[in-house]
This record gives sequence, C-alpha cells and structure tokens, in this order.
Amino acid sequence: MLAPGRNGLISGLAALLVSACQQTTPVAVIPAHPALQPSELADRDPPSLVYPGLFQRVALSGLVDPKDWVDAKPKLPPPLINEAYDEARPQTREDLTAFIVTFFDLPNDDPEADDAALQTDLSLSDHIEALWPHLTRNADDSVRATSLIPLPFPYIVPGGRFREVYYWDAYFTMTGLGPSHDEIKQSMVDNFAWLIRETGHVPNANRTYYLSRSQPPFFFAMVGLLSPGDEAAAWADYLPELKAEYAFWMQDERAVTLPDGSVLNRYWDGRDVPRDESFIQDTETAHQSGRLKAELYRELRAGAESGWDFSSRWLDDPQDLSTIETTHILPVDLNALLYGLEQAIAAGCEQAEDPACHESFRAKAEARKAAMNNWLWDETRGVFGDYDLDAGAVTQRDSAASLYPLFLGLATQAQADSTADYTAERLLSEGGLMTTPLETGQQWDAPNGWAPLHWIAIRGLEDYGHDALAEDIADRWLTTVARTYCETGKLVEKYDVVTARPGGGGEYPLQDGFGWTNGVTAALIDMNPDYSAYGDTVPGEACERYAPAK
Repeated sequence: MLAPGRNGLISGLAALLVSACQQTTPVAVIPAHPALQPSELADRDPPSLVYPGLFQRVALSGLVDPKDWVDAKPKLPPPLINEAYDEARPQTREDLTAFIVTFFDLPNDDPEADDAALQTDLSLSDHIEALWPHLTRNADDSVRATSLIPLPFPYIVPGGRFREVYYWDAYFTMTGLGPSHDEIKQSMVDNFAWLIRETGHVPNANRTYYLSRSQPPFFFAMVGLLSPGDEAAAWADYLPELKAEYAFWMQDERAVTLPDGSVLNRYWDGRDVPRDESFIQDTETAHQSGRLKAELYRELRAGAESGWDFSSRWLDDPQDLSTIETTHILPVDLNALLYGLEQAIAAGCEQAEDPACHESFRAKAEARKAAMNNWLWDETRGVFGDYDLDAGAVTQRDSAASLYPLFLGLATQAQADSTADYTAERLLSEGGLMTTPLETGQQWDAPNGWAPLHWIAIRGLEDYGHDALAEDIADRWLTTVARTYCETGKLVEKYDVVTARPGGGGEYPLQDGFGWTNGVTAALIDMNPDYSAYGDTVPGEACERYAPAK
C-alpha cells in the first residue's frame, strides 16, 4: 500500500490538483459506443506512451504492482498530469509515492472482501454458479482516460488481478455456462466481434497495452458455442468477423512461407519494447541477457501472445528465460486452431450459399493440414510438435500442445492413437496432465496443469475413441480441483498436478476466481453423471478422500 509523504509535497500537489480541476478543460472521456471510431481505438496509446518518463519511473521503482500501475485511473487528463510531473519532479521515493496517490486511483482488489461476497459452505458446483455474477462486468458505457478499452456488452473476467476479459480464457469460461447463461455468452461473442471490427483483431485483453498482440484464436470456437447443434449456422452469422480475424493472422509477420511453398504461422507482437504490464520484469530480463533489447522484447511479447507466458517451449535453454525465441517457432496449437478457423469459415460460407468462399477456405484448410503433416509431425515421438525454424526440425520438447490436432480433428486415427500413448507415458501425472514434463520455474511447465489444456485433451481423446484415457485424465484433474476446493474454498488459476495442490511459478502470485477453471470444471461435471460427486464437494469435509491417483 502506498503511503503519503511527510515533506509537504502532497499538499502542494493537492493544490495543483484543485487548481487544475477548476480549469475549463474537461476530463478526457473515451467516447461511448458506437461513436468510437476504429482509428480512435486502434491508435490509442498504452500508459508507457501516455505518461512518458513518469510511467517508466514508477514502473521501475517497485512502489506499485506492475499490473496495478497500468490499470490505474488518472484523476485528471493525462496532459495535466504530465505537466504536474514536469513541475514537481519528485526526487525521492517518498515524493514519487505522494505524486502517485495524488494523481491516480490504484485498483483496490481486496481478496478478503471478495471472499466475503460468497458463502463459505457452498458445494463446488454451487460455488461456481455463485462466482459467475461475481466475475461479470457490465458494459463499459464510458471510461475516464484509463488503459481500459470499453466494451459495449457485459462480460466475464477471469478474476484477481485480471480485471478485463482475456481472449482465449473466455472460450473455456464459456464452456461451463449452461442455458441459463445464454445471454452473457452471446454478449461475450458480440464484444469480441466488435473488437475485430474496430481493431482488426481480438487483442490479448481489452486494455490499450494489449492492442499490439492477440492470443490463441478461439473466436470461431466461441461462436460455435452459440449454436452447438448447428455450428455452421452461427459461423455464417459472423463471417465478416471470422474472415477479418483470419486476415490478421495471415499478415506477413505472422505467416511464414516454408521452402516447399506451404504457409504456417507463428506468434508475433507489433512492438519491441518492454510490456507495460511487466515492465520491470522485462527490463531486468533484458539487462541479464546480453541480447539486443529490442529483439528480446519482441520475443517476450510473442510469448505472451501464445498464452503460454512463459514455457520451455519457447526457450533455447529451458532454464533461462532470456533465451526465449518464440518468433522462431511454428507452434502446433496455433496452426491447429487456424485449421479450425479455416474449416469454420468454409462451413459458414457453405451455409451462406457462397460456393466460391466455401471452396477457397476448404482448400486452405487442406493445405494447412498437409503442411502440418509435413513439417510438424514428429515420426520419432509419434506426435505433432513445434517446428524450430533455426534448427530446421521439430523441437523435442514434450507438451500438452500436441493434443490440439485431436481437438481440431485434423489428426488421422493412427496419429491420434500414437498421441494417446505418448500422453499417457510422458504427460500424465497423479493429479492430471502436466503442461510439459520439465521443471523450470515457468508457470507453463511442470508441475503445473491448466484447465484449458485438460479440456483440449479430454475432448480430443474422446473424439478419437480414447474414452478410457480421457476419463482417467478428467478424474485426476477433477480430484485435484475438488481437493483444493475442499481444503481452501477456492478455485485457482492453475494447479500443481504432481502433488495435487495450488500451482505456482511465473511472474505474479497465484490468482483465484477463476474463469477458465470454473468453466471447464462445470462443463466436465455436466458432461458425465459419474462426475457429479465432485460437484458436491464442500470445504472442510473429509478432504483426505481426494487422494491423488497412483
């Protein structure tokens, strides 16, 4: 918590604040929808550019949590704050603290207050249902000049420090929203469609500091959830947005032409400076690396676009984050998702009676499938993997990303059978599916397991007839989630699936809430009557019965 200074600076700045408020200059307000023009939104600067000098000083000071700083709400228009900073030039940490509390409102996330909003004796299923309104945000009619990109419809946030809607999180959250939540599902899809129309893509999340990158492209899958019995009908309704997102991913920076002329994709970010939300961490990593800073920052940002921030998948040395080389890798999960997007557009075009479009995107999907078989299939391990452009070969890094081709239906039966054997042998642990088998301290490595990857694995394996393995994975995962809920009364962002407890690692403390864990857990319980007992779990009651599988 920031404390006011003792040297009188606060009073002087407060007087400046009062004086500024008396000026005729209105407080900057982001235009309400639909008045906001595409150029206004796409060109909005992140905090690091809005407050040059001040932003970097605070970000590197350690006085404020990095995420809190980028989400802070200014009490005055930014030009007036910059003018005040130039005049005050706070020299000490105490002076800088005084300036921050005088001119900004920092987020007030009080975990205890959050906990108090929910009963502590609810069953796991009832707890999830109670969390949905707790995590729902109303449409953002207008917002002071903050980093938040206002959305026209209500949405569900992950929870904790994640106060905005995150792209790929939203799909897994939506999987657990039953028929009574159809309205919020529709509004979340429409928010993403609006973002595509306004910015040309779905940003990492609805913040200005995320505009330069996206996340794994699950929009087509979200649209499909609106009409589970006839996905093509839903895709036909959103063809302009689906095509626009596809065009974004097929830009030169993200599309790589291989020696045989085929095209596969990589993650990328449009900027090569430290991430606003992790400014001090990126700066320190660059300082330790000895690499060109712009090059390293680009790789870190691309890693963040992958959603796997961070993982040994992207590192030349699995134990050294500064060796990250995300843009040098053609990831299996991204390309499987783009195959799914191509298939969705083809089906939507067929539904819309546009045969030329249908044939074009069907051919694109088939070409990508052939390229993935040629470049990403690893015959030695018997799985699809990531392709290293520098090495000219598939990496030998085992990861749960290899299950995406099953989830998207592009694997042959023989490939799926081999992948199932590989998964059971190398990734299955006592409490569920490890993200990778390597322990590196990064959160997308062992011993962590994540709800989205369990959903991908379970559904993909089921689609190819590997029901026993899918059920085993689901049982182990639900046991871990239920045991943690029994012991703590919380659902968390990630789990240690080796010892069946809350997960760790990464750049920030473990978060609870938590959107995609809630969604996947609810969906699995609803999917199989045998799992209903997990939903009946109550905190503090015989938690020892949830012993990890051996």
